[in-house]
Amino acid sequence: MIQTKLKHTRLTTIMAIALSSSAFTAHALTLTEGDDYYKVDTGNKLVYYVSTDDCDITSLKYDSTERQKSSGSRRSQINSGLWDVTVTGEINDTNTVSKITCEMDGLTHYLISKDGEDNIYMATYITEEPSVGELRWITRLQESSFDSLQSPSNNADTTSTVESSDVFGHSDGTTSSKYYGNDRAMDLSVKGETGSDIGVFMYYGNRESSSGGPFYRDIQFQSAEVYNYMNSGHAQTEDRRVNVLYGPYALMFNDGSETPDAPDTSFIADLDLEGYVANEDRGYVSGTAADFSTDFPVVVGWSNDTAQYWTTADSDSGEYTSPAMKPGTYTETLYRGELAVGTTEVTVTAGDTTSDVEVDDTFTDNDSVVFRIGEFDGTPKGFRNYDNLTDMHPSDTRMDDWEQTNFVAGDSSDSDFPAYQWRGVNNGIIIHYTIESGHLKTRHLSIGITASYHGARQQLVVNDDWTSSYPTATTQPTGRIMTIGTWRGNNKQFVYTIPESAQQVGDNTIELDLVSGQSGDDWLSPGVSYDAIELY
Repeated sequence: MIQTKLKHTRLTTIMAIALSSSAFTAHALTLTEGDDYYKVDTGNKLVYYVSTDDCDITSLKYDSTERQKSSGSRRSQINSGLWDVTVTGEINDTNTVSKITCEMDGLTHYLISKDGEDNIYMATYITEEPSVGELRWITRLQESSFDSLQSPSNNADTTSTVESSDVFGHSDGTTSSKYYGNDRAMDLSVKGETGSDIGVFMYYGNRESSSGGPFYRDIQFQSAEVYNYMNSGHAQTEDRRVNVLYGPYALMFNDGSETPDAPDTSFIADLDLEGYVANEDRGYVSGTAADFSTDFPVVVGWSNDTAQYWTTADSDSGEYTSPAMKPGTYTETLYRGELAVGTTEVTVTAGDTTSDVEVDDTFTDNDSVVFRIGEFDGTPKGFRNYDNLTDMHPSDTRMDDWEQTNFVAGDSSDSDFPAYQWRGVNNGIIIHYTIESGHLKTRHLSIGITASYHGARQQLVVNDDWTSSYPTATTQPTGRIMTIGTWRGNNKQFVYTIPESAQQVGDNTIELDLVSGQSGDDWLSPGVSYDAIELY
């Protein structure tokens, strides 16, 4: 428990205890208060200053060298900085844990250090969505200290703006942006930037208070900036959570020689953080996924208004156990890859395990198909340019040509079919398929999408003669999707009935045209991301 509290109206210095080391002289954690700052010396190699005016970190010194970028008001901070904030600092009687608390209307932010660890542990509690429309921590570092930046988000030496004010072009036709190179929420652990003598990493925490589910992606880096985006409106698929604690998460420092392991944050249970739920006050869910396909990763997720969780089921038995969850009633969802294929409802009780829960895969595979392009797994995996979708803009010269005028079922490969289609780029994709004598009948074309931009959906033209109706627009995230490094919108499957009279024995064609009541040019024209297409 934190016991000694410092108020920023007086100067207090905590005595350091010197401990010898083969590499440097270590000492105890100290918290020092100045007229407008708190100084934290972690007792190892990290020293940082926190402004009592706005909670910004104004200095980050690792191994006696300043690592923070000097950029006026653009310092390391929560959101774009706080205002009307009360900042207090305290340290425990044994000088082993310090805590700085920044409080303003609607938000409380914590910066915590532990003796001998070059980490800044953080957590953020909100009662309302911040006025900037997102919740993020951003660390602004000196680029000169880092020679190994994350390439997809490194905007050094850009020569043009490709899209909006946040996607940039380089002289060789490649692109970069803070939106590129980002991981799915379920894959987040520790990731950072390094230099010859420095590594700065973000430990992202368990993401339980964030939004979007296990497959959601958001900004992690921009040049020498290290982010933790806890929520945002970037292709957001669900409401953002409030009256919850985001974190703990941690900014971690080392010599850059290796990525550190995820830190142990269990000590934070004793620090009285608003909204913190200790493990002993949580519960678990265990059970079995049933009737699932072994051809795809089997993910089980849980969500309600206050939290989200996920785990991977055993690929053979389907058995799973959840992470530690806050008590409450949750929707449990079974995913085939990234495609939701089954749900059930579960209740979690503190200190207990809800066991023997079964969730069934209800997706039905068609046994007899004329052709299938891709697989229904909620992703464009296997389609053209799939491997580059999260790392660059569609116009990047490393992308293969998006045009595809003639896809021949049974001859062309899935990688010949573009992962994305835009009305202003590659509209009118044509699929050729063959019907043998005696097999002419009414058919159904099933089209799965992972996202739609500007209300786009397909209308079919069969054999240049018969034109289908088109479905209503699907509910999708607002704002850009497919140009900001993600295909993750709301999965949807459309089924079109093609009458026998519209087809013929021999070669047939289906033209896929996008319709929308909205406009846009090129990469920002109405578009869709494909999951799979099959005719049966």
